[in-house]
Amino acid sequence: MIVFPGCKINLGLRVIRKREDGYHDLDTIFYPLDWQDALECIEAESFQFTSSGLAVAGEVTQNLVVRAYELLKKDFPQIPTLHIHLHKAIPMGAGLGGGSSDAAHMLTLLNETYELQIPAQRLIAYALQLGSDCPFFIRNHACRAQGRGEIFTPVSLDLTNYQWVLIYPGIVIPTPLAFQGVSPKQPEVPLDQVIQQPIECWKQTLVNDFEPGIFYQFPVLGEIKQWLYQQGALYAAMSGSGSTLFGIFPKGKTPTKEACLAKNPNSLIYIQ
Repeated sequence: MIVFPGCKINLGLRVIRKREDGYHDLDTIFYPLDWQDALECIEAESFQFTSSGLAVAGEVTQNLVVRAYELLKKDFPQIPTLHIHLHKAIPMGAGLGGGSSDAAHMLTLLNETYELQIPAQRLIAYALQLGSDCPFFIRNHACRAQGRGEIFTPVSLDLTNYQWVLIYPGIVIPTPLAFQGVSPKQPEVPLDQVIQQPIECWKQTLVNDFEPGIFYQFPVLGEIKQWLYQQGALYAAMSGSGSTLFGIFPKGKTPTKEACLAKNPNSLIYIQ
């Protein structure tokens, strides 16, 4: 049993207000991309979790994939003991939702393989217990995310006629630090209206509220964004609270991976 969890990027990210529970109300567009991990499960006599590829930080018991397995096994004890192997290619803490995607795909894999017949809405409820981003990867289609990022509305957005360049420079930005540079406010134009404009207009209207504060503290991120525009990107931005930068290009007009690495050494590069 093997699946290939992809990632997401944020098209715009507005911080609307701070809530009484300490979280913030957000408004963003999630868009799925095919930078993928690999998740394999094999029935075994004793539970194991192993990984390869990029280093997976933290205790095994706190890994979202393991938590997803344990969450369903508690309610569906017929799920057998598994050896789970995760090959990590999507960088962690990069604003791409890789860990959330791994967890959501674990839920979906168990549901389908062992014919648990969990309906989509209940599967989404399980995913929400694991993290605000996780429910998105159950459906894995472009959507507007509001609230903490867990309230989803489908949007009509097809960017398959463009190519993407993603650059992760290896900078880890703690979420509390990211929010320090943000002043919550209600945007004048909702994001679902902004993305209906021609992509060439997005540079002026599709905003990530985290960028000013984070770029001030990590100037190299702002430099990468400007470099993407210099290479011909129609739109470039930071995903989430960072630190991955992405550019959207006309097909056949992307810089090469070698050019990206020459400008941004020691970065992880993905071109789709």
